[in-house]
Amino acid sequence: MFHDRARIHVHAGRGGDGGLSFRREKHVPKGGPDGGDGGAGGDVVLVADPNLRDLSSFHDGRHYRAARGEPGRGGNKNGAAGTPVELDVPVGTQVFDADENLVADLASAAARVVVAEGGPGGRGNKRFATATRRTPRFAETGLPGEERTIELRLKLLADAALAGLPNAGKSSLLSRISNARPKVASYPFTTLEPVLGTVDAPDGHQLTVADVPGLIEGASEGIGLGHEFLAHLERARMLVHVIDAAAADPAEQFRIVDHELDAYGAGLHELPQVIVLNKVDLLPSSPTFAVEDERIVRVFATSCATGEGIEQFKRALFELVPPLEEAAPAEAAVVDFLVYRPRPKRTRSYRIYRTDRGFRITGTPPEGEELEEALRAAGARKGAEIEVGEEVFELA
Repeated sequence: MFHDRARIHVHAGRGGDGGLSFRREKHVPKGGPDGGDGGAGGDVVLVADPNLRDLSSFHDGRHYRAARGEPGRGGNKNGAAGTPVELDVPVGTQVFDADENLVADLASAAARVVVAEGGPGGRGNKRFATATRRTPRFAETGLPGEERTIELRLKLLADAALAGLPNAGKSSLLSRISNARPKVASYPFTTLEPVLGTVDAPDGHQLTVADVPGLIEGASEGIGLGHEFLAHLERARMLVHVIDAAAADPAEQFRIVDHELDAYGAGLHELPQVIVLNKVDLLPSSPTFAVEDERIVRVFATSCATGEGIEQFKRALFELVPPLEEAAPAEAAVVDFLVYRPRPKRTRSYRIYRTDRGFRITGTPPEGEELEEALRAAGARKGAEIEVGEEVFELA
């Protein structure tokens, strides 16, 4: 089954704790502090993979967690950073946060975005040594990594997209011109999910053509199968209107589909269009198409049953599909993903330190269960000595 949406939970790794250590060597009984810094927690990263076609590997709402950073050690040894988690998604995947805000758009191969950032590692006690505090007996604990639920939505990337009413012959046409093998039958709504096919030219050039379920009146308002998949037409550079010339007035069929594209918006109504009058083998004479529209660049009469007009249409696709926009110069290149809503920097009004007797908290800590949860996340156990300002208590 084709999956173009998925909701997943991502949890970046916690930073490693700073080392609490003192140099101890022969003839150096009272060496100075030598605790290294903890490593940063691992990130959770999405990477656009051109070999993937849908989000089926995420459809069951999985939880992804990156590794924690290693703690700092004696001898000024810093901890290693946590191993990140890289999740491959199809090119064209959009990332939304829990508030339905668009975070990133992975619109090109190998584009990547960090969706959960690992927590920074804590500083070792070596970092707190000063001229007046030569033996600091505390070190920072690592901070937790980001945790969030995100929604992935896929919008297919295609050079041309087939649009039309149910049973117009879109799937048959796609199977005739490309390497795709969609289900073909003589009843409406045979296509229940988008299908991508690659069209090859004799000179080695390739085009990608998408077939989506047929549209009916009201599709833009959520009626029928078409509404769910209209988004997959948004990134096509050209629309191919496939019309069953033997079923009804071709101009009326064009009007129905064109109205739904206009009502849906997203620029679909403005794309260049090719008209394919299909099933001409069922007509006694060549069909006519009496629609004058500046968006229509060519009209073809085809029959998927006999092959009439198929090769002509296939060759013309390479001529008619608008070229890709040229990339900007290197010095003004655009990043491979677009971040629409930057996340604010994480701020924390308090820090937790490990001491040789327990834990010390500076700043303005939370109260009650939130403080207890933060302490337990930092490694505190029942009975641990907790120092907050002038107050000292044991963790219950």
